[in-house]
Amino acid sequence: MNMILFMLTLSFTLSMLLTALNFWLAQMNPDSEKLSPYECGFDPLGSARLPFSIRFFLVAILFLLFDLEIALLLPLPWAIQLESPITTLAWASLLILLLTLGLIYEWIQGGLEWAE
Repeated sequence: MNMILFMLTLSFTLSMLLTALNFWLAQMNPDSEKLSPYECGFDPLGSARLPFSIRFFLVAILFLLFDLEIALLLPLPWAIQLESPITTLAWASLLILLLTLGLIYEWIQGGLEWAE
């Protein structure tokens, strides 16, 4: 019992010490690197209501759709062990067909062309 109490006290003391060191040693002065835009291209000090390209939004939505497709199709190898793997394969094929038809429609409409 004494060993458990000692370990709990030691872990609590060590965590409090590390937290205090973090607050004491942390650099709070923002420099030009911290204030520069990171991957988004927007000025972090400007207005947050700047318009962005609708094409960028469409490409992001397409990425999310195909990312969702991958997440839905990931368990397919385990579907072979089900009682009716043909039904699972049919639903997966229907999902792929539906997303492929949507991609073809988007392509024909010109939604994937970046420059006009």
